[in-house]
Amino acid sequence: MSTANQTVTTLGIIGAGNIGSTVARLALDAGIDVVIANSRGPETLTELIDELGDRARAATAEEAAEAGDVVVVTVPFRAYRDLPVETLVGKVVLDTNNYYPDRDGSIPELDEHRTTTSTLVQEHLAGARVVKAFNSIFFVALAALARPQGDPGRSALPIFGDDQAALATATDVLDALGYDVVVGGSLAESWRAENGRPVYVLPYAQDGEVTVPAPADGAIVRRLLESAVRDDPAQQPGMLS
Repeated sequence: MSTANQTVTTLGIIGAGNIGSTVARLALDAGIDVVIANSRGPETLTELIDELGDRARAATAEEAAEAGDVVVVTVPFRAYRDLPVETLVGKVVLDTNNYYPDRDGSIPELDEHRTTTSTLVQEHLAGARVVKAFNSIFFVALAALARPQGDPGRSALPIFGDDQAALATATDVLDALGYDVVVGGSLAESWRAENGRPVYVLPYAQDGEVTVPAPADGAIVRRLLESAVRDDPAQQPGMLS
């Protein structure tokens, strides 16, 4: 797959949970090889790799970071400081993180709206080019709603970033995986798509049932991003985890 800035033949994925394994399947369907890691070691991923097939392999986080032309990081937010820094310098990193205080513990700078999760990831991954992506959709919908370009039922996902070339690369990756994008702004604005906000999960669910996917096009996503209010108690983290 050729993007605006590079050819992506291999996707590195750090985190093999629901989102990571779903992204891996979509990438393989798109003809992109996958190198995937988890926190417990590659030997624990045998069953997943057997399912994914010959164009996927298990690795350490550092090996996945090294191998990926683009790297998806999809770990619990509390573990973001464990991401390999040096190996990701210069890489486009797609950050799927959300902040769940009941899981991650209270983080004052997030509770007080002084920063965002992806800003903290970018600060940790100095030299990487972080783009917020894949954080606003339940994994069941992510798997089910992928559609080829031009399909009238295609959904859009919001992305955020500070690097225009990285945003272009992320757009091309998501396009290959079956999604349009809406660029919602900078990393500082990525709170608009996080846990509790109007665009988070429910637009891709039928009647609020997250296991029943429903498409959401770019116009819907754009309108919901614009409707986000940071200080509204009804739009705070904890709505769905």
